[in-house]
Amino acid sequence: MKLSIIIPAYNEENTILDIIHAVRAVGLPSGIEKEILVINDGSKDRTADVLKEVATHTDVKVFHQHLNQGKTEAIRRGIKEATGDLILIQDADLEYSPGEYPGLLKPLLDNKADAVYGSRFLGKIEDMKFINRFANRFSNVCFNLLFGVHLTDINTCLKLFRAKDIKALTIRSNHFAFETEVSAKFIKKGLSIFEVPINYQARTQAQGKKIDWPKALDMYWAMIVYRIRD
Repeated sequence: MKLSIIIPAYNEENTILDIIHAVRAVGLPSGIEKEILVINDGSKDRTADVLKEVATHTDVKVFHQHLNQGKTEAIRRGIKEATGDLILIQDADLEYSPGEYPGLLKPLLDNKADAVYGSRFLGKIEDMKFINRFANRFSNVCFNLLFGVHLTDINTCLKLFRAKDIKALTIRSNHFAFETEVSAKFIKKGLSIFEVPINYQARTQAQGKKIDWPKALDMYWAMIVYRIRD
């Protein structure tokens, strides 16, 4: 069995190598191999140059988008290129640890769910601003009310899917609305989502955090859109 790990990256010259090395180093359950797909989404810093250092690694594939098209487009490209049986999303910064992978894999390998999310709110959160914590909590409440579920962290980066399920979706959104759209479509298809607690180390805008209010509102709007449409 193969796990494809998709890492969308935009202007992550300071952390991209660290996260790749961490992903390569993490141990997985017996019989599971890794495939790492880095999608450089039109970075304007030295991300493209830095990625040359991993060009010789056979387990790392790098794809360059000439223009910045948003996180969802980068993930969409990664899903298309992935050859694994399972697909996991990993941010290019250091907010989420690859050390969480075994915990994410277990429920899916035990056939307890169709997708597994790493929940920050079930685990430990460090340095998240109050406004960001509130916005995440509020979006979860809205999503749960709209879709009749009880999820604690739909906006988490760490999401694990079976390749056949995520590849079967037509993902239409852009920017950061991937989280909302995919969650909505899984639920509407009757696919189950299981959450496991993870540790989360937030970073600041100065350190390169990309989410802002326009992108957050796009995520909220996506809840309504994908409650109505497929």
